Amino acid sequence: MIANMEWYRVFYWTAKTGSLSRAAEQLFITQPAVTHTIKQLEAKLGGQLFFRMAKGVKLTSEGEVLYRYIEQAYSFMETGERMLAEMHNLQSGEISIGASDTLCKHYLMPYLEHFHRQFPDIRIRVTNRTTPETTALLKEGKIDFGIVHMPASDNQLDFRTSMALQDILACGSAYSALSQTGISLENIGEHPLLLLEKGSSTRRFLDEHAKSHGVKLIPELELGSFDLLAQFARSGFGIAFLIREYVSDELASGELIEIPLHPPTPARSIGVATLRGVPISAAAKRFLELLP
Repeated sequence: MIANMEWYRVFYWTAKTGSLSRAAEQLFITQPAVTHTIKQLEAKLGGQLFFRMAKGVKLTSEGEVLYRYIEQAYSFMETGERMLAEMHNLQSGEISIGASDTLCKHYLMPYLEHFHRQFPDIRIRVTNRTTPETTALLKEGKIDFGIVHMPASDNQLDFRTSMALQDILACGSAYSALSQTGISLENIGEHPLLLLEKGSSTRRFLDEHAKSHGVKLIPELELGSFDLLAQFARSGFGIAFLIREYVSDELASGELIEIPLHPPTPARSIGVATLRGVPISAAAKRFLELLP
């Protein structure tokens, strides 16, 4: 394999134009430089590649064989360059996002719809996982970026804060009296408690918050999503830790009722996670520009 790929470039344009002078013009070099390069290539390959004609040059049979492969290689390179240009212009490409079902529904969906309308040729792939699983996929290079519940930290990742969130206690009509008196964190165990399953960042956040006040949260029911928590709370199974921004419609309609919690949980946020030091595609960069 010849290390100096410039030799093949000179060979390609000489064969394509049939002229040493026109190849020199195309390559912005002198004709003697073209001649010298062809001689070097012929010496390296051990055979003559061109016949020198009265006007221009013509490929030998060996040169014809080589040209077929070099021409194909150039075609592939031009296709690659064109594909990259299309990706940079957002005419093609793919975005791979990691996010939980809840984050997709309550945060990501409007931005996905807007981006898809603007760039319909960009494929969007969403992998639904919890925040810990999403960060693991990101570090494995399986997604471009992740939408996660904060707080989250990892020395391999960068996190950007996006939308603010507030965890609240909520219930259906069966426990509506509690909305008048509120509940202290110390007395929360006196009522059937509905929580997300262990393994999510939200469950870990709530457990750690309770522990910091000397309380252990013991759920009556553990469920796999905020939507199920809200449904079970509406149906009277108990009181549930929910996120106010995710159930704003149910709170406004009265289907769910907020219960004052003493002390309230600290505010947190949704974050955007990217792999530290790794550039993202033009399509992913444009999508991230849409997010608050």
